[in-house]
Amino acid sequence: MKESSLDFCPVPTEQQPVNEYEELKESWFFRWGMLEPLAYFKKLAWVAFFGLFLIAPIAAASFPPQKALFKYLLSNVLGISIFTGLVLMRLYLGWLYVCDRLQSEKVFYEESGWYDGQTWIKTPEILARDRLIVTYQIQPILTRLKKTALFLSVMIALSSLLSIFL
Repeated sequence: MKESSLDFCPVPTEQQPVNEYEELKESWFFRWGMLEPLAYFKKLAWVAFFGLFLIAPIAAASFPPQKALFKYLLSNVLGISIFTGLVLMRLYLGWLYVCDRLQSEKVFYEESGWYDGQTWIKTPEILARDRLIVTYQIQPILTRLKKTALFLSVMIALSSLLSIFL
């Protein structure tokens, strides 16, 4: 029986981009990007809520709520937005890494350790399959994460500007 070009790949199984994608899809944290919009925003709301427990004491020490309630609230919004943005950045970078590996014509891999790296050029069939995964599966996730990051950036900018001018 003839071996298909989709079957032949010298890259170790755990380092093959399509398997890295499958692993990311099944990961507890990275799966958030694939959730329905409501479930996705619930996860981010929980991150923000957890961030509030870290940020509120720091904000209270900087701006006592009894004396400067508005600045206290603005500093909470700023801190929570930054905290959530860091979590979002980790999510984005994980998906971006797999996206880059899938889109690339060459796959760098290690056979047994850091000292013996190799490069494999994907066959046209594998490259086409990987790019279809990027187009229809990963790009929508990256787009959602970028839009969320834009919203958080606006929140950071507004709370920073308001705290400066008020």
